[in-house]
Amino acid sequence: MLTILHRTAPRLLIPTAFALLLAMNTNAAADKILFDFQTATNTAAWQVVNDDVMGGVSTSSIRLTNDAAIFQGEVSLENNGGFASVRSLPTRYDLAGCETFVIRVRGDGRRYKFTARTDRSFDSAIYQTVFTTKKGEWEEHRLPLKQFVPTFRGRVLSSEPPLDPARVTSVGFLIADKQDGPFRLEIAWVHASAATP
Repeated sequence: MLTILHRTAPRLLIPTAFALLLAMNTNAAADKILFDFQTATNTAAWQVVNDDVMGGVSTSSIRLTNDAAIFQGEVSLENNGGFASVRSLPTRYDLAGCETFVIRVRGDGRRYKFTARTDRSFDSAIYQTVFTTKKGEWEEHRLPLKQFVPTFRGRVLSSEPPLDPARVTSVGFLIADKQDGPFRLEIAWVHASAATP
């Protein structure tokens, strides 16, 4: 009896192991790398948009180092301003099936927003969600799409549908925490994942 169990157990495990391997491969295939600043990228594919578009005087830039892109500048609340941002130029990402953005960043302790757009026009609605950094520490933030809120010029748009990953054309970073002063956010990479956090 013991011999029979010993011989049949491996055969029973094969379908289970195969199913687990297939599931892992399916999830891995669904993960997409949008930007990887640790290997190669093109910072020219990003543009700066600050509050000077509405009379503010905040400043920012994005530049590439050996292993990260650095989004930095200074936020000013003068002239009813108070935000700085960078966004990728519109393109087709084909993120259908993805449920979460995953970002690896090192910040300065300030609060930032990760943004996504589904319209190629410059002045269009954006979907955003908040993440808070720990000063000087590399962190990975998992940002479920269901948490993104549609907004336009800081106002929530209650009539807009939930963020559709298949329609995402641009992603970005925004700081608008109502605090004056310099900021610095290092970005290692931006992924989109089919796995929920």
